[in-house]
Amino acid sequence: MNYILFDDGRRKNLLPLTFMRPVADIRFGILTIRDKWEKHLNTKTSTLTEQYLRQKYPIVKDANNILINGSICPNPQLINEIHKLEPNQAIMKDDCLIAMHLTEHEIEKTSHKELQSGEEFFTDVSYVELVNNYDVFLKNDQAIRDDFELLTEGRKSASVPPCVQAISPENIFIEKGAIINPSFLNASKGPIYIGKDTEIMEGAMIRGPFALCEGAIVKMGTKIYGPTTVGPYSRVGGEVNQSVIFGHSNKAHEGFLGHSVLAEWCNIGADSNTSNLKNTYESVRLWNYPEQSFVDTGLQFCGLIMGDHSKCGINTMFNTGTVVGVSANIFGTNFLRNFIYSFAWGGTNGFMTYDINKAIKAAEAVYKRRNLEFTDIDRDIFHNVFNITFQYRRL
Repeated sequence: MNYILFDDGRRKNLLPLTFMRPVADIRFGILTIRDKWEKHLNTKTSTLTEQYLRQKYPIVKDANNILINGSICPNPQLINEIHKLEPNQAIMKDDCLIAMHLTEHEIEKTSHKELQSGEEFFTDVSYVELVNNYDVFLKNDQAIRDDFELLTEGRKSASVPPCVQAISPENIFIEKGAIINPSFLNASKGPIYIGKDTEIMEGAMIRGPFALCEGAIVKMGTKIYGPTTVGPYSRVGGEVNQSVIFGHSNKAHEGFLGHSVLAEWCNIGADSNTSNLKNTYESVRLWNYPEQSFVDTGLQFCGLIMGDHSKCGINTMFNTGTVVGVSANIFGTNFLRNFIYSFAWGGTNGFMTYDINKAIKAAEAVYKRRNLEFTDIDRDIFHNVFNITFQYRRL
């Protein structure tokens, strides 16, 4: 069977995290949603997404295809129901299309925004799903636990080094090549996963649930409260609480990051801080792209949601519930506004548009630092996102 992960209307609620990727490529827990499905299904998947992303994330079609909602995480019960699907049948829950079986001909006739099936079955299976961008940190606890079980079942961890003070070491899994210097690991409240070729430097204090993905680094004296994920090849320092950092992003210095999400290729300057709680203890209002306004999240704790390639200078202060788009360059003192549009350049004294060619040049530089190629496809995506986000630069 051929499996395709599709974006539905939730993609817009997950902006700015989905400007540069399909929903299924969001990382939370230890893995991306795509990784989770591919491990459960034991096969590769492709994607049905926005037109401008399809060159980087092409769809692969076959005679028979199972299309799966990319905002939903798998579990054995859901996999079992999906395997029962016959052609032109779909699984629903409330108003959400979970999965459907389509022939190649049926796929050709439709788009990811108009998927339809002939026969619908409703399920009562529970699962973890992303509906809003803040769900990435809000639901990260369960996602880490599920991924930890999936990745470690039947496997043996490397030993916890004698120099490490470990609480509940049975809940700690260390992959090959990880370096753990004298530090504190407390897995009594949730599992701790230390990925391949990672490093935890001296004096770090970590409480689970926690995931340190391949090649990532925890700097000296870092304080991390779970549930927190540090994505592949990212660096983290200072104090972090219930946050998700995607791959190749740096929050490497002192300063506080709480109840937040950083997408890929972000950089947080030294001594920068996020506020994650209002002084009035009221629920946090957060910028919503489909509504083009701030909406009540119902959350008391909500910090920063930052899109790919955005950066801030030293001593930056983010208000409670701040959304930053793609490739913003932020600097200056005092608290910033709660919504910073994509390709913004400036700070509390005002913003101007970051020149697209300079933004691409900066992206090429950070790729080169990691020995990665910034391709023509990546340039096209940048230009498309620049054009798509024009309307927000007029607000």
